[in-house]
Amino acid sequence: MSKSKVISTDDILATLCHSVTGVLSSASGNDISYSAMVQKITRTCMRPDIGCFVLFDGGFTGLVVTNFTAQAAMEIYGDYMRNMGMPEDEIALSHLSDDVSNVMGELMNQIVGDFTSKVREQLHTSITQNQPKMMAINKQVQISVDTTMDRPQARRVTFTTRNQNIFYLELAMDKTEFIKLHDFDIVEAIDPDDIIENEAKQKADKAKAKTVQQDADDDFMAELGL
Repeated sequence: MSKSKVISTDDILATLCHSVTGVLSSASGNDISYSAMVQKITRTCMRPDIGCFVLFDGGFTGLVVTNFTAQAAMEIYGDYMRNMGMPEDEIALSHLSDDVSNVMGELMNQIVGDFTSKVREQLHTSITQNQPKMMAINKQVQISVDTTMDRPQARRVTFTTRNQNIFYLELAMDKTEFIKLHDFDIVEAIDPDDIIENEAKQKADKAKAKTVQQDADDDFMAELGL
């Protein structure tokens, strides 16, 4: 009898960390990394300077909190805006700007969306989440999940930007295990952007091949004096 594979809370946390680094690194062009050491905590909090929380429910219940220092938030925000081609004079200079909160909130929304997609693909279960919103705060705010959890667990992970600025992710959820009873293929979600990019590349390649062929035909006719 083959041994069943067990996916624990910490495995789910690792998946979330991969979503954070993947989305933020891709969106901003900044090399985001996270510590291999995870801290056990007793409660989740929103901390200065910019914080955000997201509740999710469904296959399992939990809470995700992100806490950015002003320096980390401004670095990621600035890199993202430049990566999008935004002129320097249109980039906010303070972490208190609404534009910074809106952009960081949208990035968090993409992170959670990527995470829920991975959960669906890898664990064959579905979770839903509320709309995350970033907010600048100057005091610590304790956040808890308004639901009954038999064995709640909380973890904090430290992330580092390219310029060595720090931000934190905190996850609180019920202690859970997913047991893989038999092997199955993980079908990755199709990215519409990849489809559009591949389609455009194929059209460009066909147009280039057609131009080369036309030039060759013209040269041949010219050699014949026609």
